[in-house]
Amino acid sequence: MERLPTPPGEQAQAGARPEPVCTATATVNEQGIVTGWSEGARRLLGYTSSQIVGAGAARLLAEDTGGRARQDTAGQERWNGTVALRHQDGHQLTQHLLAHRLTPHGRAAEWLVVSAVPGTLRTPEDEPPGKNETPGKDKTPEEGEAPEEGEAPEEGAAPEEGAALEEWVFGQSPCVLAVFDANLRLARANAGMQQALSLTEDEMRGLRLPDIAPHPVSEEAHTAMRRALATGEVQHMEDCLRPAGISTQHGWPASLAPLKDPAGRIRAVCLAAHHPLQEHLARQRMLLLHDATARIGTTSDSLRTAQELADVAVPGLADITAVDLLAPGPHGGEVPPLSPCADITMDRAAVRLAPGTRPLAPLAAGRPSRYPQPSPVAQCLAQGHGALFTAGEETLARWAAHDPQAAWIRESETHSVMVVPMRAHGTTLGVALFARHQHPEPFGPDDLWLAEEITARAALSIHNTRRTGREHTTTMTLQRSLLPQTLPDQDALDIATRYLPAGSRAGVGGDWFDVIPLSGARVALVVGDVVGHGIRAAATMGRVRTAVRTLADVDLPPDELLTHLDDLVIHLSADESHADDAAETAGGIGTTCLYAVYDPVSRHCTLARAGHPPPCVVTPDGTVRFLNVPAGPPLGLGGLPFEPFETELPEGSLLALYTDGLLDARTHDIDDALDNMFAALARPAHTLDTVCDRVLTSMLTHRPDDDIALLIARTRALHTDRVATWDLPFDPATVTHARHHTTDQLTTWGLHDAAFTTELVVSELVTNALRYGRPPIRLRLIHENTTLTSEVTDTSSTTPHMRRARTYDEGGRGLLLIGQLTHRWGTRHTPTGKTVWAEQFLPTKPTPH
Repeated sequence: MERLPTPPGEQAQAGARPEPVCTATATVNEQGIVTGWSEGARRLLGYTSSQIVGAGAARLLAEDTGGRARQDTAGQERWNGTVALRHQDGHQLTQHLLAHRLTPHGRAAEWLVVSAVPGTLRTPEDEPPGKNETPGKDKTPEEGEAPEEGEAPEEGAAPEEGAALEEWVFGQSPCVLAVFDANLRLARANAGMQQALSLTEDEMRGLRLPDIAPHPVSEEAHTAMRRALATGEVQHMEDCLRPAGISTQHGWPASLAPLKDPAGRIRAVCLAAHHPLQEHLARQRMLLLHDATARIGTTSDSLRTAQELADVAVPGLADITAVDLLAPGPHGGEVPPLSPCADITMDRAAVRLAPGTRPLAPLAAGRPSRYPQPSPVAQCLAQGHGALFTAGEETLARWAAHDPQAAWIRESETHSVMVVPMRAHGTTLGVALFARHQHPEPFGPDDLWLAEEITARAALSIHNTRRTGREHTTTMTLQRSLLPQTLPDQDALDIATRYLPAGSRAGVGGDWFDVIPLSGARVALVVGDVVGHGIRAAATMGRVRTAVRTLADVDLPPDELLTHLDDLVIHLSADESHADDAAETAGGIGTTCLYAVYDPVSRHCTLARAGHPPPCVVTPDGTVRFLNVPAGPPLGLGGLPFEPFETELPEGSLLALYTDGLLDARTHDIDDALDNMFAALARPAHTLDTVCDRVLTSMLTHRPDDDIALLIARTRALHTDRVATWDLPFDPATVTHARHHTTDQLTTWGLHDAAFTTELVVSELVTNALRYGRPPIRLRLIHENTTLTSEVTDTSSTTPHMRRARTYDEGGRGLLLIGQLTHRWGTRHTPTGKTVWAEQFLPTKPTPH
C-alpha cells in the first residue's frame, strides 16, 4: 500500500492515522493581559475562560521570563520558541508556542499565541468532512496498489528504495511542499516550506495554516483544503502562501491536491506552491537595491552616508550592520595605502541593529575599531573583496574568541557574517560588516552580491564627497592665489576689497577683482565674474585676469580693452569645444567684467562694462547713485560693441564695484537689496574696511550661494602743485628749453637728486618727438609720493620701438637709455596722437620745500 509521508525517524505503518491533536489558542494584549482563551488552551493548562481572561499572562509562566519575552518580541511581528508553562494544578510542562502580532482594523494590537496539543479532544473543525471516501474502480498494482503477499514485485526498484526516493523527492524538491492531515493540521513540510515561513517542521507540526501564518489568504487556503477533502478535486489558488520576511504585494499561487490511499480514501491534502523562494528573494534584493540607490548618498556628509548604508541593510538584508571608515590623508587627501603587516585602525561611522537586538557595547558608533592582521576584516581588506563567514568557521570563531572588539558576535549569537570592503576608484575607504542572528538562514552568495552592490554605492558617494572637499580646497587655494595678494602702492585711490566664496555645494566660482596702476598716475579698477564653479572656473578666471593685466599694460581705453577681451574668450571657448563636459568647458562664455580707469590729475573716470552690474558712486555730500554705464553683452558672445562712459568725480567720492552675488534676488527682493546697499554706502565711516563690512552685513543673512567680490575706492586728486605742463615749439632748440624747465621744476619740488636722470630722460623723449612725431609737442611732469613721471605728447600715432643700435649708428640708443634709467616706460595712444612716458622711482624721500 502507498505510505503517507511520516516525520523523519518515525516508522509509520501503512494506513496509520496521525496522532490526534487539538489547537490551544489565546490572545494577549500589548499590556500582557489575556483577552481570549480557547477550549484547547483549557485542555492544555486547565484554566477555564472565565478564570484566566482579564488576568496577566505572566501567571501562566513557570519561570520569571516575562521581561525577557517582552524584550525578545519588541518590534517583532512573530515569535516562536519553547516555554515552561504552569498548569492550574501546579505541575510544570514545557510547550512550544508560536505567537503572531495582529493589528485588527480599528482595534489595538494584540498577540495570537497558538500551540499544537496532543490529545483526543475533537472540535467540530477537527472532524474530517462527512464524505472522506470517493467512489472509484478497484485499483490494480500498476495504479499503485501494493502487491499481495507472496507476489513478486515488479522489476525495478525495491519497495524500500522506492520509499527512499519518495523521501528524497519530498526533501529536495525546489518547490514548496507541505502535507496537511485529514484534520488539516500540518504533518510534513519540506525545506522550501520551512524556508518560506522561517519555521522548522517541528515548530509547525500539528497547526493549521491560519495558525502558522495568520492572514486572510491563509483562511481562504484552509477553506480550499476542506473543499479538496470533501470533493476529491484539486483546488487552485492564485494567492495562497505569503512568505515570512518577504515584502510581497500578493501571495504565491499554489495547488491544493487531495492525497488518497490505494483504496481511494482521502487521507490528506498536499500544498504545492509554484513560485520558488529564490525568485522572490531575488525580487526582494532588487527592491532593496533600488531603495539603496534612492537613499544612499543624499548629502555631502560621509558619516551620514555611512548611516544610510546601515539603515538600508537592516532589516531587509541583515540584523546587524556596522560601517568603519579609514581616516583620509592630510588636508582631506586620499586615504594612504594599508600596510600588509600592521594592524588596521578605523573609525566606527555607523551602526544599525534590527528591532529586538539588545545594544552591543563593542559595536558603539563614534569609537575607533582596531583589526589585527589575522582577523577576517584584515584578510578581506588585503584581498580587496568581500567574504562570507559562519559561526562554525575557525577564522570567525577564533576572532570572536580572542578579539574584545569582536565580542558582539558571541553576545548577539550571530550565526552568519559578511565582510565587505568599501572601495571606490581603486581606493579602500573602509569596511562594512553585516551579521544575522534573527534571520534563520545564513548569508548566501546572492546576499554577498547585494551587500557589495549597496556598499559600492556608499563608497562611491563618500569618495565623491571627499574628492569634492579636496577639489573645494584646491579651488579655494587656486582662487585666492589668483586674486591680488596685496594692493599696489598708488596715490590716486584709497581702496578696500572683500572676497566671499560661495557656500553652496556647487563650489567656488570665478569672481575676481584687480587694481592696476597705469601711466600718468592713473589707476584701473576691474571686477569680473566667470561663469561656472570649481577648478575650471577659477582657472578661467586666472586666464581672463592675466589678459586684462596684459591689455591694461598696453594702455587701451576701457571699451577697446573689453573688445580684445571678448575676442580672447571666444578663442578660449573654441579651444575647449571638444572637451567632455560642455557645461564646464564654456571657456568663459558669459563672463562679465567692469573696467574703470581713474585719472587723479583730471579727476575723470572712464568706464565700460560687459554684462556686469553698474557701479555705485557716493559723492562727498552723501548722494548715492548708479553710474549710467552702457550695458554691453557678456564676454564671449561677440558682435556688439562696448561703449565707454566718462564722468568727473569730486575728490573724496566713493566708487563701489561688485559682482552679482551681492544682489542675490533668490533670497530677497532686488529693490530691497539695492536700498540696503545704498544705505550702507551712504553712512559715514572712518575707514573703507568698515564700509565693506557694513555692506556685506546689511545685505547677507546667510552664506551666499554665489561668490561675492566687492571693491570700494575713495578718490584722491593730484593738485596743480604736483603737476607741471609746458607746450614746446617744434624746433631742435626746444630740447634745451625742456631740460631747463625740468631742472627748475625738480628744484621747486626738492628733487635735486633726480635732476640729472630726469634731464636725460626728458631730453631723449623730446628728441624722439621732434624726429618721429608731429607738432604740437607737450611736456608734462607728474610728482607722486614715490614716483616721478615724465611725459611727452605729440599728434603722431607712430609708436616708438626699442632697438639695439649698431656700432657706427648715430642714433637708435635713446629708448634703450630710457629703459635703463627708468623703472618702466611706454606709449599711450590718445584720440589726437600719442604720449610717450617714463616712470622712475625717487631715490630718496623728497625734501620739504
